[in-house]
Amino acid sequence: MPGDALRDLADYIKENLDNHVGAYEFKKNELVLYAVRSGICKVLSFLRDDKECHCELLMDITAVDYPERAHEQGTGRFEVVYSLLSLRHNHRIRVKIYTDEFELIPSATSVFSSAGWFEREVWDMYGILFDGHNDLRRILTDYGFEGHPQRKDFPLTGYVELRYDEELKRVVYEPVKLTQDFRYFDYESPWEALTDVQLPGDEKAMSPAHGYKAAKKAAKKG
Repeated sequence: MPGDALRDLADYIKENLDNHVGAYEFKKNELVLYAVRSGICKVLSFLRDDKECHCELLMDITAVDYPERAHEQGTGRFEVVYSLLSLRHNHRIRVKIYTDEFELIPSATSVFSSAGWFEREVWDMYGILFDGHNDLRRILTDYGFEGHPQRKDFPLTGYVELRYDEELKRVVYEPVKLTQDFRYFDYESPWEALTDVQLPGDEKAMSPAHGYKAAKKAAKKG
């Protein structure tokens, strides 16, 4: 359960950002704020500058894809999460907003310069657009990559594969030919499949056929 200090902080933030923070909750003794998309910069600025919050570090910006949420709740399929840390007060605050692939989120680069890298990663992985970002381009995938791989509707095989062509002396892209029927993986090791063979040393981890406790009792009686 969160302490009284964290609960008081949540009420304090909600009181000062009532127009920009709709609700809050506590998860694993950490404060989670649900903010309005258009007011995200206002919220982050307050959490950074206010002496009661003093979250001077933006640790991460990430996202989660919930395709069914757009139909069930009408809030947008993506949940964008901002993770903040206060070294002075030793607390963490997470800010969450909802969006979809069409809406623009105000870029947080004017509040935290480190947001530039994080927002590029979120766009690369999820296709979420940030308004005001001056260099929104891919950061993890190749520039010729198609799609956004962290979306739930992105195929596991991808759309294309790349290889180095010795004749052309460059990397070439080709359509993926691996069908879904071949995406079956047997994670059982060869040793686990040997049910009728006992290798030297295996007996150390094996219990008697009639049970370990029964064998222990029999040994005591003997």
